[in-house]
Amino acid sequence: MHKQGLTIAENLAKIQERLLKTCDRVGRDPNEVILMGVTKFVPKDRIKEAFGAGIRYFGESRVKEAAEKFSGFNEEFPEAFLHLIGSLQRNKVKQSLLLFDCIQSVDRIELIEELIKQCFRDGVSLRDKPIKVLLELHTGEETKCGFADFDALFRAAQMVLSNPCLKPAGLMTMAPFTTDTSVIRSSFRLLVKAQKELEKRFGPKENWAVLSMGMSSDFEIAIEEGSNLLRIGSLIFSNN
Repeated sequence: MHKQGLTIAENLAKIQERLLKTCDRVGRDPNEVILMGVTKFVPKDRIKEAFGAGIRYFGESRVKEAAEKFSGFNEEFPEAFLHLIGSLQRNKVKQSLLLFDCIQSVDRIELIEELIKQCFRDGVSLRDKPIKVLLELHTGEETKCGFADFDALFRAAQMVLSNPCLKPAGLMTMAPFTTDTSVIRSSFRLLVKAQKELEKRFGPKENWAVLSMGMSSDFEIAIEEGSNLLRIGSLIFSNN
């Protein structure tokens, strides 16, 4: 007899149970931790199912795919927030400014320059409010993007803070894909250290409050190390 796969609500219940246990173990408030559904290659009907099950934050890796799937989504579900979590090419910046609530993958000065350029055209703002951005820090994964060190991160922060079309909201990173938990923890701890340095140098805390770190394979470690935004894909959307 064929066994029916798990629903998204059932998947979320399992994740929430693990989240609650982890928060209890380290003395954190579980309400501080946001579960983001990573929707790369996920069809629109499954995204709607996730919304119905309680997910309010969605992360897309590709601008084109996001435009196809989320067109009209905010009108239908105004409580939803759409973040870009994948690498952003400069020729996709204008479209991204119109589509996303937050760009998590701000990883180079040239991208910040292009965001500022596209935000204001002939003195007219493309958006009715600043777009939130997270600065991505390279913390150990050789094949991933991100600012190489704290000095580069500080230059980027200064640039974002000096332009009213951008709203700094925090930091993001991807830990190395490894079974060595000490390496993963080191990656996450470096992001926490960067957050504290940014608060000291630039303030206020709310500008750097978001720590987007942790995915399906390492989210419990991320919670233990201070993450407050988890980017979860397969654990939510898999029906195995």
